[in-house]
Order: sequence, then C-alpha cells, then structure tokens
Amino acid sequence: MIGKILEKLRRSAPAVTPELERRIRRSFDESSADEEHFPSTIDPRIYHVQLLLRFFGSLENGRALDVGCGKGRFARVFAGEWPTARITATDISTAMLAYVQPPLQACAATMTTLPFRDGVFDAVYATESLEHAVDIERAVAEMCRVTRPGGKVAVIDKNAEHWGKLKTPEWERWFHRRELEKLLGRHCRKVDSQFISYWEDVPPDGMFIAWLAEK
Repeated sequence: MIGKILEKLRRSAPAVTPELERRIRRSFDESSADEEHFPSTIDPRIYHVQLLLRFFGSLENGRALDVGCGKGRFARVFAGEWPTARITATDISTAMLAYVQPPLQACAATMTTLPFRDGVFDAVYATESLEHAVDIERAVAEMCRVTRPGGKVAVIDKNAEHWGKLKTPEWERWFHRRELEKLLGRHCRKVDSQFISYWEDVPPDGMFIAWLAEK
C-alpha cells in the first residue's frame, strides 16, 4: 500500500528544474519580510521544540544541522540549550539566512544537495521544510547521508490526510505517516513517528506528525 502511495506521489510531483528552484527561492526571499507568517523566533515551550530537545538529548560539543531553517528560529533556541555545540542552518533563501547570526553557521543550500561530507552531523532535523523540497526522496536521502552512524534524524511536517486545509504553493507536499517512515527506513536502522500538537497538554488533531529516526 505504501509503495503505491510513494509511486503515485512520485508521478504527481512537479519536476525539479532551475526555473522551479528560482521561483521557490524568490518566494521565500519575498516572504522573509513577513514576520507574522515567517517569524524569526519561536516559543521554546512549544512541543515541537521540546520533542526535538528530548529526542536529540545533550549535544554538547556535537554538531547539528537545521535543514530548511527559514530564519533559524529552532536553531537559535538549540544554540541556547547547547552552547558548545556547532549548529549549521541551511536554507535556499539568502534573505531568510540574513536572520541567522553567530554562533549559528549559515549556509545557503537546497535540501536535495547538502554541501557537507558524509556522516559529519550528530543530529539533523527539518521542521516544516521538507514539504518544500519537491524531490522528497532525494532530500531525505541527503539528510541521512550527512548524519553519522548512530546519529539522529528528525522531521516535523504536515499530515497528507489534512491536505487542503491550508493554502499551499503548487510545489508543496504533505506526507502520509507510513510514507516517510519508509523513506527514512531506507537509510536508518530505527524509525518511529507520532502525531503531535503545538502544546504538550493539548491532544493532537492530526495535522502534524513527527518522524524520529536513528541511523
């Protein structure tokens, strides 16, 4: 069943072309001025943040990668939690990356071509950014490639069962729970997923799923 879903989504996904990449980059460059919908900060009490902190554990003196970081709001919180960690934040939009300041290391890159050696990060995560990668299989493979053996990979994104509830650009994709479990499972020895809410004491409504993997 999941194989059929993956094949259907693969056929329906738009082709990754230089023109599409330019349009996506331009869209996020323009959106960088929109602080309401693309904020530069996040409340550290939000469960998305707390879940990642618990999953990754202590990253003192370790290396973490925020893939599709936007303005770096998650990475900024994690830098405060792990002051000796080296945290790199990547995004396709240089306008978004203008908000990413030291001690974070900003890097302009697409999710499908990460400019790092194999296995250099202890923790790699993508929060509501994989949905914009277009070539989802390649983006997942890249995230796992740059994670060291024994390292951890996390994706937080929207549930395909809720598709249509929000306005989306034509390249955006949401994910079935088992779909991403299978993609991560190609590269990781252990994969789990769970429905999550913005707040720990609020029952999930099914919109967001967290996929947590160990390589």
